[in-house]
Amino acid sequence: MPLDAFKPSGILSLGVELELQILASHNCDLTRGASDLLALIERQPHPGEIKPEITESMVEINSSIHQGFESLIAELRELRDVVVAAADKLNLRICGGGAHPFQHWEERTIYDMPRFHLLSDLYGYLAKQFTVFGQHVHIGCSGGDEALYLLHSLSRYVPHFIALTASSPFYQGVDTAFDSSRLNAVFAFPLSGRAPFVLRWNQFEDYFAKMQSLGIVASMKDFYWDIRPKPEFGTIEVRVCDTPLTVERAAAVACYIQALCRYLLVERPRPPREDDYLPYTYNRFQACRFGLDANYVDPVTSAHNTLRDDILAMLDRTSQHARELESEWAMAYLRSALRTRGNDAQWVRAAFQNTRSLNEVMREQSRRWRSDEPLLPR
Repeated sequence: MPLDAFKPSGILSLGVELELQILASHNCDLTRGASDLLALIERQPHPGEIKPEITESMVEINSSIHQGFESLIAELRELRDVVVAAADKLNLRICGGGAHPFQHWEERTIYDMPRFHLLSDLYGYLAKQFTVFGQHVHIGCSGGDEALYLLHSLSRYVPHFIALTASSPFYQGVDTAFDSSRLNAVFAFPLSGRAPFVLRWNQFEDYFAKMQSLGIVASMKDFYWDIRPKPEFGTIEVRVCDTPLTVERAAAVACYIQALCRYLLVERPRPPREDDYLPYTYNRFQACRFGLDANYVDPVTSAHNTLRDDILAMLDRTSQHARELESEWAMAYLRSALRTRGNDAQWVRAAFQNTRSLNEVMREQSRRWRSDEPLLPR
């Protein structure tokens, strides 16, 4: 079938998807619980959507469409509370985090939906190894050309989003030395990485038609790019983030992405270029490996800087745009995190140092997920 026509949506409107871990209460390992959890949740009203994901050990919450931080954080907290309350009734625990630190992928069960079984048949063991947990952020666009402009202009900031949300330092029972090990699982898929460099929607339609004629893709869902257009929603979708340990960080990062998009649309600092991607894979690796302490190479100036300092500089540059979007709380939260708390990978490592038990780390992680994190004054 042809690519969906790009359906314009509210410019800079905002939506968030969060993939969550389902844990057994006794040992905090991943467990099969999505079907029972979703059946229980269906009986009660709630905002947004709560959906299955590829295995029975995960569930996804999707926000409605928002314009700024306050309404977004209110809805994410409500969605979180609905899922946690249902899990409590089933003696399950729920938490954020990009990857479970000691689960065994071969024990996972594919959720009983045709698309998930199709993916399992196509990708083999990679489908079960895809039991990793990400945050996706949707930004509304007025048309396809604008979507592609934002997609490629945001490529420079992909390391920002990775480092700010990194929360998966442990995998298969060991410290991987990465702040985000999750993206290594995503990168194994053949249609992952970056989108092709085209800036007009009709050119993108031609590209999609060629890929479809080769029998490689059937829909946009077959692309696992770091950022991809979603024509049926009228958005671009940023897909590089680990699921944070709190909904507050998830909302703050989403609003930072929204403020960056407003900066790019209003100020038009420079047109995107193919050469912007020259340091892309290097910067992406650095962010996954070293988080906020990564070395970052600016694709425009060739300057080297720490990722932490580059993010702080962009928070300053986009502060007026955040103010216009009424997201000052989000920017204050991120500045505080950068200067004091760091990212969630640092919290996970510190929790392990304190407990010497990954089971206890996950127990603490589930407690953290269910609690509101204090917000700084605007």
